[in-house]
Amino acid sequence: MDDARWMTPAIMRYNGDMTKQPIPEPKRIPPDHVGVLLSAGIMFLVGWGGLFLLMTTRPPRLGAELWLFFFLGLIAVTGTVLPFVRYIHMRLTPAHVEPLPGGIIVRQSVWIGLYGVIVAWMQVLRVLTPASAFFLATLFIIIEAFLRSREREDN
Repeated sequence: MDDARWMTPAIMRYNGDMTKQPIPEPKRIPPDHVGVLLSAGIMFLVGWGGLFLLMTTRPPRLGAELWLFFFLGLIAVTGTVLPFVRYIHMRLTPAHVEPLPGGIIVRQSVWIGLYGVIVAWMQVLRVLTPASAFFLATLFIIIEAFLRSREREDN
């Protein structure tokens, strides 16, 4: 055994071994993700801006205002969570695997937005319980898992 290596503290050997590894190149943003992020920003502004205008200028009534609230809520929540869903996928995807297409990221964000709107609708009707919210989320997760498994089979 080499005496110099044996006398060197373990932390210095660990850092010394790390310097021999090549530095990975930073990931580039895929072209379809640029469009997804741009549309997320537009959806964010239109959704939350529309909700602000709706809540400050219209009285709370049943009818067109309620449906506009749900529509703008879907756009706002989808636009808000889309960058986070993309970040999670990019962070958890290994470097040697191609990143997911933008369509899948948008679809998963729409699921989250739809979940938020349905939960809000159930709350307006006073039928929302923790169990119903849990089972609704589980339903959306199962549907997405089936869709992803079909896409993997096609490829």
